[in-house]
Amino acid sequence: MTPPVVLSVAGTDSGGAAGTAADLTTFAALAVHGACVVTAVTAQDTTAVHAVHAVPPAVVAAQVDAVVGDLPLAAVKTGMLGSPAVVEVVGELLPGTPTRPLVVDPVLVATSGAVLGDAAVVAAYVDALLPVATVVTPNVDEARALLGRAADDPTPARDLAGDLALLGPAVLLTGGPDPRDDAPDPCCTDWLALPGAEPRPLRHPRVATRNDHGSGCTYASALAAHLAHGASLATAADRAAAYTTRQLVRSAPWRLGRGRGPVAHVHPLPTGATP
Repeated sequence: MTPPVVLSVAGTDSGGAAGTAADLTTFAALAVHGACVVTAVTAQDTTAVHAVHAVPPAVVAAQVDAVVGDLPLAAVKTGMLGSPAVVEVVGELLPGTPTRPLVVDPVLVATSGAVLGDAAVVAAYVDALLPVATVVTPNVDEARALLGRAADDPTPARDLAGDLALLGPAVLLTGGPDPRDDAPDPCCTDWLALPGAEPRPLRHPRVATRNDHGSGCTYASALAAHLAHGASLATAADRAAAYTTRQLVRSAPWRLGRGRGPVAHVHPLPTGATP
């Protein structure tokens, strides 16, 4: 049976944890064919982003045209876009539609702390991409940035999600683990907000791990894959969270890299198979 096609528009990660590496392996695991448009090449490992080479907007547009002209896209997922011009290209050429949802993961800061999107990029997201997105998947820090709030703004995650939905798209604000070491709640809470509706909590197990590099990309890619298979947004969100949780559990005992290690992009071999 021919699989649905999902397009990743993102940067590379030379360490194999995030960006196109996370997107394409997640697509494959969830039975969709992954296509990719590369927006930037990064020299990156688990400790830092050491260099970024941006792909010219015209070349990004040419990649989009090549894919759209040949493959029937069932969904699009964006990651690191890197420049206002590329954000505008994506908004113009790949707007979300009822039959081709656009999942926007607003990658502004890497797991290592490196800034991947400045104020001009944030403004382009707000003006050119969020109004045509089906759903946006920020964390709390990214939601604050998109709303023009200070980094220490005390607005609860629930209200940040609702405020961001007023800009046009549905919002899945991903809630990481409680940073307090003594936090009693073993769950994380994401917030699903639809324009004009009360935000709804989506809870999933907390995984105690430092191997979480690429988890945001993995979640957004899994969301796009399930939407491509025809799931509703709420169902796709639950399934994406469950998939990402399984992969975090799988990589929790790993010892890869000197910084925050990668979320797992491997899967068990079939019974009786050998590598």
